[in-house]
Amino acid sequence: MKPILDVACGSRMFWFDRQNPNAVFGDIRKESHVLCDGRALEISPDLVMDFKNIPFADGTFKLVVFDPPHLKAAGKNGWQAKKYGVLGFDWKNDLKRGVDECFRVLDNHGVLIFKWNEHSLKVFEILNAIQRTPLFGHRTTQNGKTVWLTFMKCA
Repeated sequence: MKPILDVACGSRMFWFDRQNPNAVFGDIRKESHVLCDGRALEISPDLVMDFKNIPFADGTFKLVVFDPPHLKAAGKNGWQAKKYGVLGFDWKNDLKRGVDECFRVLDNHGVLIFKWNEHSLKVFEILNAIQRTPLFGHRTTQNGKTVWLTFMKCA
């Protein structure tokens, strides 16, 4: 089994190697789009899956990456919805279930990398919803809206 799982890979935007042989790429969507600027967008996971119900046994992975949709609302055919996905109505429960599933499939002392963009919701709202405290994190991008958080599973 590969040691890394990306549970909401989308188009694998932040991966340096989008075909990393050590990773399983999962997403609820498998689709292709042409964006408003003419660029092709491919969402082509290895496994079509829902991050709220990860189809792997407990303790399977050393590293899990979770970059869930961060938009509360977006036009159905808008480029942001196509590129990033959209949170469901019950987003608090969805994200909590997703993080709980990530921890379930992590090996003991495994690491969860969680990426969030504060376009619609602040990171403190997400932390309240998932009810977990990261070890550390980092704000990135020019406007500081993208936050990377690191968690570790300790039994």
